[in-house]
Amino acid sequence: MKDFDAATAVEPRGVANGHHEFAVDLDAQWAVGDKLHGGYLLAVLGRAAAAVADGAHPHLTAVGASFIAAPEPGPAVAVVEPLRTGRGSSQLRGRLVQDGRPCAEALITQGRLEDGDAWWTRAEPVELPAEQDCLLSPAESPGVPFRIPLMDVVEQRLCPDDLSFLTGRPSGRGRIAGWQRLASGADWDPLSLLVALDPVPPASYDLGVPGWAPTVQFSAYIRRLPAPGPVRALLQATEVTGDRMDETAHVWDAKGRLAAQATQVAAVRPPR
Repeated sequence: MKDFDAATAVEPRGVANGHHEFAVDLDAQWAVGDKLHGGYLLAVLGRAAAAVADGAHPHLTAVGASFIAAPEPGPAVAVVEPLRTGRGSSQLRGRLVQDGRPCAEALITQGRLEDGDAWWTRAEPVELPAEQDCLLSPAESPGVPFRIPLMDVVEQRLCPDDLSFLTGRPSGRGRIAGWQRLASGADWDPLSLLVALDPVPPASYDLGVPGWAPTVQFSAYIRRLPAPGPVRALLQATEVTGDRMDETAHVWDAKGRLAAQATQVAAVRPPR
């Protein structure tokens, strides 16, 4: 089992026409079923972008990505094109390619994050039972027809109030909340928070729409360097229209401060 840093490692392959190429080895452990986790894939691109960005901008602060095709675990290439380097941030374009096929495309902003408190906020952390009183998400669950390897590397404990769908009675609120830790014991950082922002299962389960909900577009903002310890994550759907669902995610660090937030559009198959 690779820890997060090893699973997102990149190896420089050279520069051609201003495009920096990195060899990557996509790790099957960071997957839901046989599909690699979207936050993990963006973290790989973020690792490559950090290697290209000016040293004054070591942290990913924002990313907007489109997922084009699901890559397989194994060798792939991350391509990073610097777009602009300013005083406070650098903008880069990243692409994940496998066997000559683009799999994900992202615009990435690099900057420098701090670990201080907010000057103003209304993002109060989601209220949850104590971590030990929440339900641990296993890699293999009764009634789930596929394994979730991600749960071997991310220790996730979900709020019991959000799990009524397990007994066939989804609440209809479109909400999933819980605690998350990296199973390796490592602290969360700006890249690994991208994984926390895309928790499993999707909010559609609480709407009575189980099954895979592949991300089509994902935008995330990392607000600060998170304090050591577990994070709380809240995932909520706003509307399901046709075969698309939007979800918003907020993640608070162990001090109860907003560490990251995201919005995504995912594909779903609601009952007709």
